[in-house]
Amino acid sequence: MDDINPIPFTFRIIAVVALMVLLVPVLIVVLAGLNSGEYLTFPPEGFSLRWIENFFTSPTFLPAFKLSFGLALATTIISTILGTLASIFLTRSTSKAREILRGLFFLPVVLPGVVLGLALYVFFIWSDVGLARSLAGLIIGHVLVTMPFVIATVTASLVDFDLSVEEAARSLGATPFQAFWKVTLPLITPGISAGSIFAFIVSFGQFELTLFLSTPDLQTLPLAIYSSLRYAFEPTAAAAGIFAICLVTVSTLISTRLSNLKKLLSRR
Repeated sequence: MDDINPIPFTFRIIAVVALMVLLVPVLIVVLAGLNSGEYLTFPPEGFSLRWIENFFTSPTFLPAFKLSFGLALATTIISTILGTLASIFLTRSTSKAREILRGLFFLPVVLPGVVLGLALYVFFIWSDVGLARSLAGLIIGHVLVTMPFVIATVTASLVDFDLSVEEAARSLGATPFQAFWKVTLPLITPGISAGSIFAFIVSFGQFELTLFLSTPDLQTLPLAIYSSLRYAFEPTAAAAGIFAICLVTVSTLISTRLSNLKKLLSRR
């Protein structure tokens, strides 16, 4: 007897349409970056690697790409550590302030990026601690935006976690840190890895908040693309977008391979 697909046909059609809506803009960016013309147009006038080569020699896009990569990497590390610790507290604490803290942690996701960026900029100026228009302030802003994604995925891994396993390790002589490091951490690693993926992608493509906290010397790739489309409108911006798409895709595939993300997402 043939297996019956558990997914209704209507849902499969909706999924295909949604996938096309997501992939068509990506395809347009790729084709525009391979355009042989002088301006950013679609359909392309022809195909050439001219603007891809121009990206590697660009004094604007290549440094911006490196800055975005380094900023996203630093943000991911900090967000993963802080988000994991926050998730453990939120799932194990019995404090009445737990729900209030949970709401505060997820507030940056609810607020529009423009509002959050302006609020941080005004706060940095008002506090006069030297964070306004600085790399440290930019990292803090990105951490606030990306940490909720880590908290969400790690919390999902900790909801069904059996504390008796960790308690058994402690009863056998392990310290609280050893029990967490050798028992709890390996079991929630898929959730941590998934959160770090989201943190990296969100930080790398962050625009609104970065617009308020960056300087001309701290121009990330989204800002460089925005400036190019506003003033020059050359295909190098689309070529830079191709490298951004490739970086996000490769990082997702590698992380999926290492963290067994497919198993996490298919777990019921």
